Amino acid sequence: MEISSNNKTILIAPLNWGLGHATRCIPIIKALQENNYIPIIASDGIALELLRKEFPYVKTLKLPSYQIEYAKNGKNFKWKLLKSFPKMIEAIWNEKKKVKKWIKKYDIDGIISDNRLGVFSKKVPSVFITHQLNVMTGNTTWITSKLHQNIIKKYNECWVPDFEGIPNLTGKLGHIKKADFNLKYIGPLSRMKKKELPTQFDLMIILSGPEPQRGLLEEKLKTEIVNYKGRVVFIKGIIETEQKKEQIENVTFYNFMNTRQLEQTFNESEIVLCRSGYTTIMDLAKLEKKAFFIPTPGQYEQEYLAEKFEKEGLVPYAKQDDFKIENLQKIENYKGLPNFDSSIDCTTLFDVFEEINGLVCL
Repeated sequence: MEISSNNKTILIAPLNWGLGHATRCIPIIKALQENNYIPIIASDGIALELLRKEFPYVKTLKLPSYQIEYAKNGKNFKWKLLKSFPKMIEAIWNEKKKVKKWIKKYDIDGIISDNRLGVFSKKVPSVFITHQLNVMTGNTTWITSKLHQNIIKKYNECWVPDFEGIPNLTGKLGHIKKADFNLKYIGPLSRMKKKELPTQFDLMIILSGPEPQRGLLEEKLKTEIVNYKGRVVFIKGIIETEQKKEQIENVTFYNFMNTRQLEQTFNESEIVLCRSGYTTIMDLAKLEKKAFFIPTPGQYEQEYLAEKFEKEGLVPYAKQDDFKIENLQKIENYKGLPNFDSSIDCTTLFDVFEEINGLVCL
């Protein structure tokens, strides 16, 4: 495709639920820039702060917070989410109004929403990114999946960051028998590149996700790594104004790292201990790193992925309350995630923004 964007402006808006939605948008934002589109980033909280650090010269806008909170007890996660549902609906309604104003104010030509349900317009081509065509919520999965698929229908296209066939990374999450909307599998997305670097750390710990579960896991792992003999780098996943580094015996702590630092640290680390969030999984597969997963308690998606990869003999996992540092010894008996090419094929990906009355502009 000959892209004739004439510097079209695209609003890209990731959900602020941990850092995964924001980080997987990084390669898409770069692809937009490389193909002469002008991205405008919209989000809130730590997702917005991370993208501001990654793209200091790109315009950013603030969206209302969904105010998603985790329960301290994972069993109560679903009910905590239901309790905050009215606030989420209000935020979605408010972001709809903001997007409507922004389209006029900033002359926006297209929209990419990564799981932000109110970032949509009938006036410009709108794309929805998700790896969850099926939304796992235990015995209510069929309801939440249907509701989610009905929301996706209103968008011009749905992009799934995975492979359509087998093998794939999302399993039942990202694959349905028959879609009644425009579905496009764009391949796994990772901002990382594999490099052959000398090993500096025996173990890399990287945390992410909303509070209080991020903090609870941090405190647990601080206790556990006292018994670990190797060199450890511990990235807390707290986005702050300045980066902080602290050395305590054999452990190097960071509050956060930017993409360049993370890429180097991943490549310099022998094994990785982390959540089983999908963006982290895509990064690990790209870098061919062996890992151990601790899924966020009560988050069915992460629990499903952790179980899937353990059954396939790729990555072991443990529940948060059950994890012991000795569990890491299991890693050597697993194959690790399969490698893939994460380059974005832009020859057709951005066609949706070049269409006028169903015709592609060439």
